[in-house]
Amino acid sequence: MLYWFLKWVALGPVLRLVFRPKAFGVDHVPETGPAILASNHLSYADWLFMPLTLQRRVTFVAKAEYFTSPGIKGWFQKKFFTGAGQVPIDRSGANAAEGAMKSAMKILGEGDLFGIYPEGTRSHDGKLYRGKTGVARLALESGAPVVPCAVVGTDVVAPNGKVYGSWTRPVVRFGPPLDFSRYAGMENDRYILRSITDEIMYEIMRLSGQEYVDLYASKAKELDKEAREAAKQEAARQSAAAAAEEAGTDEAGDGPEQKAS
Repeated sequence: MLYWFLKWVALGPVLRLVFRPKAFGVDHVPETGPAILASNHLSYADWLFMPLTLQRRVTFVAKAEYFTSPGIKGWFQKKFFTGAGQVPIDRSGANAAEGAMKSAMKILGEGDLFGIYPEGTRSHDGKLYRGKTGVARLALESGAPVVPCAVVGTDVVAPNGKVYGSWTRPVVRFGPPLDFSRYAGMENDRYILRSITDEIMYEIMRLSGQEYVDLYASKAKELDKEAREAAKQEAARQSAAAAAEEAGTDEAGDGPEQKAS
């Protein structure tokens, strides 16, 4: 009930009025039955704008901490995330990935739409990164079709590291459903999982127009951080070298003047 209140009364109308998001290919999303909406991930605002363009509810999984924090703040946080269409990762599994899979299977088993970001984390530079194979495993185990999706412009509205950005009109594009039933029973074949995931990422790239990088986003962030740190250290080294050279030149210049006097 809270989900629909936020979508149609409290939050949704404000987002529609202010940002006027555009949507294309909405008819590719099944009107009934389970489906996996696999999207790119540019901003924390993605999970607000993509569901806003659909009549059906879209559910994502989120960290369990969002639902278990103590106190009044924790209570409001739990209510908001639940109402916004997110459910906690099932922690009964051996790890978070297994827990997310269990939660997703439950959602799809109930005939609902499940939203997933195959990259696993937000893109730090606007590029599209290699997808993790969990989306492929989920498609094979559930039998649900995968609808590729691209959200464009949310990194302008809500850039990484900032609460607010600049105004733009977000665009959401849905592609035709992808059916992987031909691979039924092969969910433990890592080559099949990689092939399916790459096909999904290709469709997302086609819809989003992003540059694709065959590297996991988390690794790319790590390399970028190391590069920035190395550049900072090199700049500091060059600055120190320049200062030392300048000091040496001054001293060398003083000698002849002193001797001449």
